[in-house]
Amino acid sequence: MGCLILPLKINISLSCSTDMEEILVNKVAQSGLITINLEDWFPKKEIVELDITQFLFHGLILKEKDFRESMAQLDWSQYQKKVLCVYCSTDAIIPVWAYMLIAVQSESFVDSIFFGTKESYISHYYSIQIGQLDISPYAEGRLVIKGCGDLPVPPSAYMDLTARLVPVAKSIFYGEPCSTVPVFKQKKNI
Repeated sequence: MGCLILPLKINISLSCSTDMEEILVNKVAQSGLITINLEDWFPKKEIVELDITQFLFHGLILKEKDFRESMAQLDWSQYQKKVLCVYCSTDAIIPVWAYMLIAVQSESFVDSIFFGTKESYISHYYSIQIGQLDISPYAEGRLVIKGCGDLPVPPSAYMDLTARLVPVAKSIFYGEPCSTVPVFKQKKNI
């Protein structure tokens, strides 16, 4: 047996009545919230690390002659125009002059040099950026500090920014404008 398929004709009439019309309203845009995205301030320069443990005898002892030779032979061009974070991952006692020697050797290659890890550099970088922030545009503002991004913004940046904005903000939230966690609300004077 075969199937007989008949064309089905459907007439749909769409009529819009002003009674039934629903206007979509962007309540987030109308809320007056000011979004601050800390990812916008993330360092633009490439950040690299140099763990000096590799230049120590048994990873623990700095032998001056060997260390100086290693620094002289190191290909510093690999750090060209980058932020160089220098640290020691072991509990070795490193004389201060060793870090000074690294600064001298790397000076003509790196964009900048930092004592510590990449993570501590990023926290330091944000601390400086937030300290220099003109907070006047945020006075009496309802602020959302955006979270959940793609870049590793340190928790210290959120804390520093919040502390900086509390004296001037009307309210501070964390998250996305459509879904926020209240953090601060200005108390009303009676």
